[in-house]
Amino acid sequence: MNLEYVGLKEISGPLVVLEGVKDPSFEELVEITVDKEKRLGRIIDISGDVCVIQVFEGTHGISLKNTRTRLLGKPLKIPLSKEILGRVLDGLGRPVDGLGEIYPEKYADVNGEPINPVEREYPRNYIQTGISSIDCLATLIRGQKLPIFSGSGLPHNQLAVQIVRQAKIADEDANNFAIVFAAMGVKHDVADYFKNSFKSSGVLDRVVMFLNLANDPVVERIVTPRSALTAAEYLAFEKGMHVLVILTDMSSYAEALREISSSKGEIPSRKGYPGYLYSDLASIYERAGMIKGRKGSITQIPILTMPNDDITHPIPDLTGYITEGQIVLDRGLASRGIYPPVSVLPSLSRLMKDGIGKGYTREDHPGLANQLFAACAKVQEVRALASVIGEDELSDLDKKYMRFGRAFESAFITQDFNEDRDIIQTLDLGWLLLGLLPREELDRLSPELIEKYYGNPDENESRYRQWT
Repeated sequence: MNLEYVGLKEISGPLVVLEGVKDPSFEELVEITVDKEKRLGRIIDISGDVCVIQVFEGTHGISLKNTRTRLLGKPLKIPLSKEILGRVLDGLGRPVDGLGEIYPEKYADVNGEPINPVEREYPRNYIQTGISSIDCLATLIRGQKLPIFSGSGLPHNQLAVQIVRQAKIADEDANNFAIVFAAMGVKHDVADYFKNSFKSSGVLDRVVMFLNLANDPVVERIVTPRSALTAAEYLAFEKGMHVLVILTDMSSYAEALREISSSKGEIPSRKGYPGYLYSDLASIYERAGMIKGRKGSITQIPILTMPNDDITHPIPDLTGYITEGQIVLDRGLASRGIYPPVSVLPSLSRLMKDGIGKGYTREDHPGLANQLFAACAKVQEVRALASVIGEDELSDLDKKYMRFGRAFESAFITQDFNEDRDIIQTLDLGWLLLGLLPREELDRLSPELIEKYYGNPDENESRYRQWT
């Protein structure tokens, strides 16, 4: 029996409260009719026969007396088929690109199903982004979740576009690669930038875009990443594709979660965020991975802006607990005109050791990355010393490290927005820069690798001059 309830008990922001409900279910979809206009919502809280409902289109124009509510007996589902590739959808999976409806092969619950930990396959192999600072030093492994920690005004949107345009996998599945891009709470000009960039670079046909604009209902922002990951799971585990999911900006998502939690009257935790922020973020991030016996994989790059560049803020702090590393963008590098402004020392990929080296990238990759990290740490020490005593008073070795630091930032980290370096170019460039240091300083590399790739100091110097 399909009951229709007339009237509401309460309206609070994007939420409405309905009482006298018979047999409601958590996350059940609800249809709300206001003056012949139908809106969708979902039940987010149940207390006896009283339900709290999130209204996706917002509560503007809804009255307490004349509103009719009907429970649909199912969770929110989005239509899925291979046709979603190349399409632009809203946060609820509805087309907004004017190309017509999607003819679904199936409908899937946006909440997904948890992956059995026993059935997870350990992430191996890598995804090449064409960006040296990521590919060499914080390698993105297929099936990993690797967030980008940025700040307001830093070029994380350009970096996201560059990764979408250049990302590729380097084996027989290279043509079986797709990208799911979800933008939450973005302004219209940013949304247009994403769409136009993907269109002009010709990669839109392998991208599924989910766009939630800044003036869209805040409730839709909560659903957007879940809709995107549901599409990714369909492409990966049912169509056997390797899918890269980019979620930007997770800070907007967390702000929406805080706003709704406040409307529900929940007791706030750190900085006003709900106490369940950790488990809520985990319900998104943990949908990345690979499953035994399934061909596809889901790799996640969540992008978040740290309020006041504070890496200890609850959003980056909790994200760092759940994910396997981070890529940190630095405001100091950006202010000096360095793009992408990746800060090497706080950036890491905890899974890169198992997806690089012989059989994946090149046998020298692990040792080269360790040596570059060690050299960058030494550069920081020397710069601190130079700020006290002056660069002219440094030893000859310290001056070589200063020169290495400048070359590393200008040649290795810095690259043009349209420059796509493959992994071999990146590794060769790393060796070229290590050639500016004496051979005896390369204590993180085996003698065999040094013999094979280092060359002699005179050749290194001439190669570097020729390159610059």
